[in-house]
Amino acid sequence: MTESYPVPAAELVFEEEIKHSRFISLLFRCESPEQFRQALGDIRVRYPGATHYCQAFVSGKPGCTMTAGFSDDGEPAGSAGRPMLAVLQGSGIGEIGAVVVRYYGGIKLGVGGLVRAYASGVKQALPELQTELKLLRYPAALECDYGLLRDVEYVIERHQGVITHRDFGGAVALEFELPKSEQEALNLQLATVSQGAVQARFDQ
Repeated sequence: MTESYPVPAAELVFEEEIKHSRFISLLFRCESPEQFRQALGDIRVRYPGATHYCQAFVSGKPGCTMTAGFSDDGEPAGSAGRPMLAVLQGSGIGEIGAVVVRYYGGIKLGVGGLVRAYASGVKQALPELQTELKLLRYPAALECDYGLLRDVEYVIERHQGVITHRDFGGAVALEFELPKSEQEALNLQLATVSQGAVQARFDQ
């Protein structure tokens, strides 16, 4: 099972002119369809008056078809969004969105020319895109005495866990997220620091 994958670390803008039409390709992080729509709205504001804002995104793991979408935004069907999506799905990068802004220059490119133009911008931009590694984490929880809290938090962080919630009652209840590969080692170290009193529960 893949425990990590690359995602965009920053937006990238690539521009080229093809037969007097201006094509501006933007690549960016996209963790959900809603986030993509927000980014698209921002791009429309930044580049007003364009002829088309063609789109594609994969908002999950690299190549995932269940979290993907595209739009030709008025270009001939199949000439823009789908070729862009094919490039994204073959990139090995997850949570990535692409918008290609076109300012029409008066010369028609034909369907084949449009396919090449929209795919080309994304292809040329990808090698320049800065990425970072996203580590997959899964829900976990535990309870501990107040006197053990600092040691327990240290153990969780050492095993690449991220604490998401703390509940201070009779004991401290922690909710956190952890890579699957760290689950066994985490519980071994928790048992050591707590003399067997603390064990994490994993939802998956």
